[in-house]
Amino acid sequence: MNEVYEQRMKQMLGNEFESFIEMMSLEPKRGLRVNLLKTNDEELFQLINIKKEKTIFAENEYYLKSYPAIGNSIAHAAGLFYIQEPSASAVVPLLGVKPGLKVLDLCAAPGSKSTEILERMNHEGLLVANEINTKRVKVLKENIIRFGASNAIVMNAEPKQIADSFGTFFDLVLVDAPCSGEGMMRKNSDALKQWSIDNVLLCAQRQKQILEESYKCLKPGGTMIYSTCTFSLEENEENIVWFLKNHTDMSIVPINVNYGRPGFDIGMNTIECRRIFPMDNGEGHFICKMIKSENSDFAGSNFNILKGSELPKFVKDFINSNLKNKFEHYLLYKDRLYGGNYPFIAPHNCKIINHQVFLGCIHKDRFEPSHDLAINAYTGLKNEIEVTDEMAIRFLKGETLTSNKEKGYYTITWNHHALGFVKCDGKVLKNHYPKELRIR
Repeated sequence: MNEVYEQRMKQMLGNEFESFIEMMSLEPKRGLRVNLLKTNDEELFQLINIKKEKTIFAENEYYLKSYPAIGNSIAHAAGLFYIQEPSASAVVPLLGVKPGLKVLDLCAAPGSKSTEILERMNHEGLLVANEINTKRVKVLKENIIRFGASNAIVMNAEPKQIADSFGTFFDLVLVDAPCSGEGMMRKNSDALKQWSIDNVLLCAQRQKQILEESYKCLKPGGTMIYSTCTFSLEENEENIVWFLKNHTDMSIVPINVNYGRPGFDIGMNTIECRRIFPMDNGEGHFICKMIKSENSDFAGSNFNILKGSELPKFVKDFINSNLKNKFEHYLLYKDRLYGGNYPFIAPHNCKIINHQVFLGCIHKDRFEPSHDLAINAYTGLKNEIEVTDEMAIRFLKGETLTSNKEKGYYTITWNHHALGFVKCDGKVLKNHYPKELRIR
């Protein structure tokens, strides 16, 4: 262990340092969160046979007591669960997410907390899930699509661009800030090797900048959570003290839970924050919940409501004939059709990666549905073909299946959960499962 890091942890933990070292030598905690948009705990564990134990961090989060390759399972392809570090699931239940609210997840990739937010929104309201890294935002998009949400915008923008475009638009803001990752050291040995005090201070400074922009996005009376997966005071309590001194209309909300431990008391009520160490049955998390005064200033948003082209009759006919549930809003942009339950907005100078649900493309006088539509939890296609485990694996590999169904588009379902769509010519099912997702 890095000598400087060791001395810092000794000073921080005192008599608990030896317990910390002992826990760091053990296997990391692994977890799974059930996707409540598509299934429930009872059904999922009938479909996947694993040893598990319920965590204390979220109602639908479990410790994995055995580690089969469930990331390559049919249930994972269907979006029935998310593999998530257990203590990371503690954050979203504290945010106060409810259907109909407007929520910002400013540093969202890979999407564990975004998908947890979307479960609680239940297709109502709007989530803006932003990720500045161009590679990581692709993973974020993939995870949100697989989860089947219908009310999320995935963006690839700087925090300042988000603040400039949205103003005080959001009821809730989550800042799961990029950090030095001290809480990931059991999972990733490179995190320990690469640790340095310079990186801690660099992260702390970057987090200050992100906090400044996130503050501008929160409406008066709104709630913000700042969280990290690191232990350092500089990135946690010290940043909160700095932030609160610069924004006197923000105050800490006590976190009353039966896990973890209080924050370190360095002023501004930071004792009401929450810390989770490996000794607390997680890997490591810091959580601070804050509220903005009702008397704070509003700042107007800088975006337009998009109005797409008129839908052709054959597209309307497809929607009426094939969608299980109709969306409240549709947007036809060039030859691409989108659906969603929140008006389509165009934030100024922010790159949109995915706009609610991509439904499919127009090819001359016909409409071809998308994979996103087929696996969407809100609607999906009416016509379905239920398959066995063996056929499901073949489908996920991209193989062609046979069927004597009538011509048209169908969703392939496994235990009544959608995997993707096919087009039937009366004999053969043309496989439309995306090549980049196929299993080998």
